[in-house]
Amino acid sequence: MKSKDTTHINAQTSKPKAILVGVSLPGTPSSEVSLEELEGLATTANYEPVATLTQRLAEINPKTFLGSGKVEELRQAVEHHDPEAVIFDEELSPRQNRELEKILKCRVMDRPWLILEIFNDHAQTREAKTQVELARMKYSLPRLTGMWSHLSRQRGGIGMKDVGETQIQLDRRMIRNEIHKLEKKLVQIDKEKKTQRKNRQGTYKVALVGYTNAGKSTLMNCLTGADTLVEDKLFATLDATVRKIKKNFPYPVLLSDTVGLISKLPHDLVASFKSTLDEVRDADLLIHVVDLSHREYAKQMCTADDLLQQMGVDDIDILTVFNKVDALSDTEILDRALHAYPSAIGISCKTGQGIDLLRQQMVFHYEKNLAPYRLELEHSQAMLIQEIRKHALILKEDYTPNGIALNLRLSPEAKAKLESILKRSINPN
Repeated sequence: MKSKDTTHINAQTSKPKAILVGVSLPGTPSSEVSLEELEGLATTANYEPVATLTQRLAEINPKTFLGSGKVEELRQAVEHHDPEAVIFDEELSPRQNRELEKILKCRVMDRPWLILEIFNDHAQTREAKTQVELARMKYSLPRLTGMWSHLSRQRGGIGMKDVGETQIQLDRRMIRNEIHKLEKKLVQIDKEKKTQRKNRQGTYKVALVGYTNAGKSTLMNCLTGADTLVEDKLFATLDATVRKIKKNFPYPVLLSDTVGLISKLPHDLVASFKSTLDEVRDADLLIHVVDLSHREYAKQMCTADDLLQQMGVDDIDILTVFNKVDALSDTEILDRALHAYPSAIGISCKTGQGIDLLRQQMVFHYEKNLAPYRLELEHSQAMLIQEIRKHALILKEDYTPNGIALNLRLSPEAKAKLESILKRSINPN
């Protein structure tokens, strides 16, 4: 198939320069949107894209990924721009990475490694740093040959190839040992997180999920009054942040803001972020936040849905929220989206549009899973009512000469908790 190529030049700055490379294969969508996203990732990682090069291929070259003509064009672009790195929009095999670095004589990285760099820069907590470091180690392990091949080139002479191979073996052993340590550390962190989540049992838990930069952190601040970091940047939030909603709700709600999802997310990164993603698996309700102002919002929704399915959250209620409706150039975009997803809500954290409706829907999802329950207390047990409110919705209180009758709605977990509270009040010892 005839290749279709484009090159776009940008102004130079003092940031490390990068050339971006994308490929379109038969039967796949255009790489234009994915390359725009790659440019955003590169900018977030503090690179300045100076050229974008694309190729439409019949098949991927197992040795250099691109066809030989395009590799030569890329080599000339590297000579012209002298970039710090060439960044591919797809995952490269270790062999492709090695061959391209030999030809281009500069650093070559793929989209998964770029995402790992961003996560490494943004990780703040012990948990996030450990998760990212584990993913980086696992990704680096099969690519060590290229890292050490410079030994034989630089020194020359008999036996230098063995020096490189010996160093690779030592380095592999070191990385495997480090991976083992990091995995043990994450197991301990996961135990701590499980204890924290166990302590939150009986409280309604809502998790914000969705494509990166969809506005999850802004929505969290809007609902909780928290001060979660908000930036117009991919992966501004890595650590799962949990906050209590303290107003405008008739019951306690814990809201968690989770790491953003993105297409071609490195598998090792998803695996490493297990305990963070358990905030999603442990939720009673997921709010899927979608940036409706993005022209590819439907594809972003599909990517997020696929990743959520991989996490095994099919049995959790999901409420779709179309965010940033204030930024729409045409109101019909919202009408079409709501027609396609009738149970969804259009909101704007900036103007407050739809936020009250969102709160109502959260209440609805909470209450639909509650069962009616009638509880009779003695007057001497009146002080328990405040504790009961933490675990159940009190619909009605009747004070009679014989005692206090409460009509409640509560979850099965809350019922067990309530019975435990009553048992302790009768038998305090």
